[in-house]
Amino acid sequence: MKIFVLVVFILTYAGIIAFPQKKPYIAGIAAVLSCGGLIVFGQIDVLRIFSAIDYNVVLMLLGMMVTVSAFSYSKMPDFIADRLISKMPNALAAVVFLSVLSGFISAFIDNVATVLMLAPIGISVALKTKVSPVPVIISIAVSSNLQGAATLVGDTTSIMLGSFADMNFFEFFFLNGKFSIFWAVELGAVLTIPVIIFIFRKHREKLVYESEKVEVRSVVPTVLLLSNIVALVAVSFIPADKKIGVLNGVICAGFALVTMLFTAFKYKKEGVKSNAKEIDISTVFFLIFLFMIIAAVENVGLIQDISELFKAIGAKDPFLLYTVIVVGSMVFSAFIDNIPFVATMLPVIKTLTASLTAVSPYLLYFGLLCGATLGGNLTPVGASANVVGIGTLNKAGYKVKNSDFFKIGVPFTLVAVFGGYIFCWFVWGI
Repeated sequence: MKIFVLVVFILTYAGIIAFPQKKPYIAGIAAVLSCGGLIVFGQIDVLRIFSAIDYNVVLMLLGMMVTVSAFSYSKMPDFIADRLISKMPNALAAVVFLSVLSGFISAFIDNVATVLMLAPIGISVALKTKVSPVPVIISIAVSSNLQGAATLVGDTTSIMLGSFADMNFFEFFFLNGKFSIFWAVELGAVLTIPVIIFIFRKHREKLVYESEKVEVRSVVPTVLLLSNIVALVAVSFIPADKKIGVLNGVICAGFALVTMLFTAFKYKKEGVKSNAKEIDISTVFFLIFLFMIIAAVENVGLIQDISELFKAIGAKDPFLLYTVIVVGSMVFSAFIDNIPFVATMLPVIKTLTASLTAVSPYLLYFGLLCGATLGGNLTPVGASANVVGIGTLNKAGYKVKNSDFFKIGVPFTLVAVFGGYIFCWFVWGI
């Protein structure tokens, strides 16, 4: 059965690469095949499969999608960005600001939602200064993807790590008396600013920005979103042995329910439809199927086998092991979704570091997150934020060549990953 599960696993990755739009269906079929085969041969029971699903992650992701959707629909992000952009002196300053703002917002809400909020403003700024909107939107997208790894609630991969390693909100900032992953990501973000400045160095056209006087529909979604984040921060201090495993997910689901009730009451059918439209239910099911696949992979011993390969490297040279994980994560995530890769590697690292006492598990966890999350910016299909950004440009009538993306994505990624790579090693590896 090990060979069968391995073949299904490899074919699943190949299918995701070849048909990224069909990944929920591919993962679903793979889950049925791998788990079904193990059930038939009595190697795993149904309860074990469904217990392997991290319902805390699923509920957090779904809940945040609903709340962020209402926040976006309220026009509050547009209002804030509109007012701030009006203070910018020229196109260069505006693009740099939009990129930084995109990163900041993405540290707390979904990357795709951030791009959807800021892309219309980016196009408007570009048109007012006769700058091509293509590099502007690409800069916004890659900045959004970068900062998602900075906090517990910024990205699906961060939520997965927080749940798997039992990290609370503030442990993404400081952990065991040391600087945590947030600072590694921020260093990478700071290093990317000169890259953006260099790319747009010739665009110093004066920005004559006429405010469109965005009207905020309601401040309630903003209050709910901020309250959700505060609640997650508060419960993160509850010791793991005294906290219900799905508490974070229940909190997010609770705020989502209140948000849906408010939306239905305030905006009636129009608001409900808008809210539902922004919920990426396919990603939720994709994640559920992945947890099932990983359960099958772990059951037949493949996780242990992969760990042994890494162990052979780490026993000789921890720095080489760390480098392989960061670079490998970056390369893999440039072509496949980082969610399945991170889902696969988290248990590998846990098993690996259990036998390598000289290596901190957090060094490898953070290296994995830096490479897998930031590495998605190497290609146009490496991250959902990039896909959405390019899709927005296509809808607006602009064709985006791969070369257009690589000019920004490649230097942006290499600089950001290198910054996080060096930071994590000096803080957690030495």
